[in-house]
Amino acid sequence: MEPEQIKNIRLLLVDDEAPFRKTLAKRLQKRGVIALQAGGGEEGLSMLEDHPTDVVVMDVKMPGMSGIEALHRIKDKHVGIEVILLTGHAATQDGVEGIKSGAYDYLTKPVEFDHLLGKIIQAYEKIIGKKQQEEAAEYRARIKQQMIATERLASLGTLASGVAHEINNPLAIINQAAGYLSSLLQKQELAEMPRKATFEKTLQIIEKSIIRARNITHQLLGNVRKTKSILSDVDAFELVNETLQLIRKEAQEKEITVDLQTSENLKPIWTDPHQVRQVLINLMSNAIHATSEQGHISIQVEPTAAGISIAVSDSGTGIPKEHLEKIFEPFFSTKAPGEGTGLGLFVTREIVEKLGGTVAVMSRVGQGTQFTVLIPDQGRA
Repeated sequence: MEPEQIKNIRLLLVDDEAPFRKTLAKRLQKRGVIALQAGGGEEGLSMLEDHPTDVVVMDVKMPGMSGIEALHRIKDKHVGIEVILLTGHAATQDGVEGIKSGAYDYLTKPVEFDHLLGKIIQAYEKIIGKKQQEEAAEYRARIKQQMIATERLASLGTLASGVAHEINNPLAIINQAAGYLSSLLQKQELAEMPRKATFEKTLQIIEKSIIRARNITHQLLGNVRKTKSILSDVDAFELVNETLQLIRKEAQEKEITVDLQTSENLKPIWTDPHQVRQVLINLMSNAIHATSEQGHISIQVEPTAAGISIAVSDSGTGIPKEHLEKIFEPFFSTKAPGEGTGLGLFVTREIVEKLGGTVAVMSRVGQGTQFTVLIPDQGRA
């Protein structure tokens, strides 16, 4: 192990023999390892609560709490810490018991310093290796999840167009039939029809459901169609402000304050204003839905080296950690049934990536959410 890596080892020495402990700490310091010190098991456990530690070197025989008991406590509360036990020649059985209880190894006193340092380094390398394995496993899990999502999107792209068209046909028939029934109910001869109000209310439900189904199919078709972007010079602040006017009434109904901020250095960029507007409508609408009455939404528009950054922040309910990786998947929604299609963020990411940009999210449950969209200036390419 390189000297710079040795300096990273966070070590705790636990021994009731102060002269031995202090001498060992000085020798370790000369080799680059700074060690904390504790005179007993209770003190050592207390120090672990406040000081992140990788390796503990601990005597087995100590007054009060023994090293074996302290080992058990460490393994219960600090699983990632490796423990090296020190025993007397006549107490090697304690070292064996320690190994069975989870100790990394045991050495007998008097300790040969280089041998002990070697064991400390080996214990630290085991910790590093385990962390690397965990990171590799997490990476493989993420890749697997991305592959699953990619396969789902590929299937969606293959089927969406045909399915959407097939759904639109019966939707049109249902819509016509509902319109015909609605016009019948307006005729004079049905003015006194029993339970007429109930029929009218039912027709309204049907019409709302038709609109919702149509929105889903339109979003599917809009995503599948490879429409060519129509690029133009776009004043980002003006576009955001214009879009804000479209959803301001909805915000006012909930008494939500909306704050729009920008930088004086903001310049027009070359991009597709229609697609950027769709992204903004999706993000602003989500923010309003997530924010309770008298809440706050902030929209920040800033220039970047490659284009612009648009951040939409809300003081809403936030998104649970387990949902953050799913929110961009098609049909995933945390809204109540009937309140969303589950396609808004999916379409948003598709549009942004088509424009060469990125979309990121940060959220804390109970504190709110921030979506940040980076839109490149395609005129600089």
